[in-house]
Amino acid sequence: MKSNLLPYFQEDLIEAGCDEAGRGCLSGPVFAAAVILPKDFHDELLNDSKQLSEKNRYKLREVIEKESLEYSVQQMSPEEIDEINILNASIGAMHRALDNLDKTPELLLIDGNKFKPYKNIQHYCIVKGDGKYFSIAAASILAKTYRDDFMINLHNEFPQYNWKQNKGYPTKEHVEAIKKYGFTPWHRKTFHVKSMQLSLGF
Repeated sequence: MKSNLLPYFQEDLIEAGCDEAGRGCLSGPVFAAAVILPKDFHDELLNDSKQLSEKNRYKLREVIEKESLEYSVQQMSPEEIDEINILNASIGAMHRALDNLDKTPELLLIDGNKFKPYKNIQHYCIVKGDGKYFSIAAASILAKTYRDDFMINLHNEFPQYNWKQNKGYPTKEHVEAIKKYGFTPWHRKTFHVKSMQLSLGF
């Protein structure tokens, strides 16, 4: 699928695109990435990670890591999510990713409609931004693939939850496994999913 993404928001500023992965999960960390791409970056495959096959996500990850000017992928743990809530943890993971960039961006493009100011750098929240701008799409791909790798690795320790397949999202299978086996240290204890609460009798 050919995308219609824009290469940048403002040509004369160093832009970092930010996105997260795993916000709607019952288990595992939330991951976020920040990516600064060259203004002349182009790849016809690049799109919102949700619109890509797994094969193309990993193919693009290699391209992004090789050709970006800067990138960083960071996470916040289930314990941190429980402590400060998933929205704040998602934003916190983005801040951590920005903290780990060697080059300081002059403008931040944030996927979604919520963010907290970062070091007085101007930011724009862009709903469905991962389907609109190269740098946000690139961040969505890194966040998604790094988190998927993390959950697949965790699956080896907790195979009964099938995280290699559901990646911690609230599938029927995952909910049934929690009912049968209980929570692991990787589950978010305060994450409210109505169907989950009802099925577990919360």
